[in-house]
Amino acid sequence: MLVAGTGNIFLGDDGFGPEVIRHVTPDLGPGVVVADYGVGGLHLAYDLLDPWAALVLVDAVPDRGAPGTVHVFEADHESLSGATALDAHAMEPAAVFASLTALGGSAPRTVVIGCEVATVEEGIGLSAPVAAAVPAAVRAVQTTVAGLLAHAAAGRR
Repeated sequence: MLVAGTGNIFLGDDGFGPEVIRHVTPDLGPGVVVADYGVGGLHLAYDLLDPWAALVLVDAVPDRGAPGTVHVFEADHESLSGATALDAHAMEPAAVFASLTALGGSAPRTVVIGCEVATVEEGIGLSAPVAAAVPAAVRAVQTTVAGLLAHAAAGRR
């Protein structure tokens, strides 16, 4: 299982994914890899060519009126993967999954842990509400990974 933090630390709250990954312990379980991809969308797409059982993607999500709110949801690859072709600098999940498809791969089950942003203006550092959401997101990563591992173990029985 791959736990990937994505986002640009130079654009305020867009750095949410890397900040959460910085606080996640690397020993989440057997076969779980934790990595900060930053803005390396193509790197993540290439790594997803490996046979992962699941992807936990930690990223900023658009503000829907409640900055700092953490959402956990399963990605809909069908609506995301047709958006773009190979782009070495794109980090949007749609661009990552489209690049993966263009490379001949297919996305594993993907759970997104996202936080609504307050600002994505140029600047380093998270806004107060998004920074306050980091511990909840770390717990969400731990809970999500534990659930996915338990589901995989139950399937092997």
